[in-house]
Amino acid sequence: MTFKSLASIAIFCAILAHHTTAKTTASQWNIVKSDELQWGYLNPLRGDKSPGAANIWGDRTRDSATGMLVRFKPDFSSPPHIHNISYRGVVIEGMIHNDDPKAKKMWMPAGSFWTQPAGESHVTAAKAAKNLIYLEIDSGPYLVKPSADEFNNGEAPINIHKSNIVWQSQNDPVFVNSREPETANLWGSTKRGELGGSLVKLPAGFKGKMLVDAKEFRVVVVKGQILYNNSEIRKPETLLTGSYFDSRGNFSHQITSPEETIFYVRTNGIYRITQG
Repeated sequence: MTFKSLASIAIFCAILAHHTTAKTTASQWNIVKSDELQWGYLNPLRGDKSPGAANIWGDRTRDSATGMLVRFKPDFSSPPHIHNISYRGVVIEGMIHNDDPKAKKMWMPAGSFWTQPAGESHVTAAKAAKNLIYLEIDSGPYLVKPSADEFNNGEAPINIHKSNIVWQSQNDPVFVNSREPETANLWGSTKRGELGGSLVKLPAGFKGKMLVDAKEFRVVVVKGQILYNNSEIRKPETLLTGSYFDSRGNFSHQITSPEETIFYVRTNGIYRITQG
């Protein structure tokens, strides 16, 4: 492998988030394992007819930014409704449709991304045996309201099928190299101090570090699994799909990926991915 292929990948993204998780440390980092989450209902008023939901960070019932996992039963379909706030979604497992009530179904597989503006009437549906998404809000609480309360907040919805995600590597901004980590910007800014989100893809067999300089840095495992470590852990932790880690300030996350892995990253700072 050439020196060029070992070059760091510099990524500029952004974050605005409230910090609460299932496993808290007194230092500047945190991890949450997906198999340790506490589940409730996304819309408690509908009971078991509602999708399940589990906060990863933040609290969806309060006025704070929050990231959560949401799971849907097979053949789930919501009635038309609106939300009081806008949200973003990343499909982790299954097939998801989210659009205007009269729109033709566009099923988004794992790795797809969409946004839902506050006040816009829509339906959400799922058709696979298992359906799981990561849902993110910049403020709360997350509420579901009838379509009769529809309003226009000036935003336009986005639906990006997995096949339309544009991946780039640092060494070649046009044609990606599968041996290198790759990134795909999804929303927001890439400037230091400004909020933004992206996907990061690590090849199978990757071993390296994420070197971070950010006020807040949040990562969700969208595909695959990793062996996670840092200088404060006694032994590495296995983080499966749906798991999470974060940090504040200058920090180094050590990552080993036995299979191709995709992260969703939300940050307001700078991070570099180094191999070896």
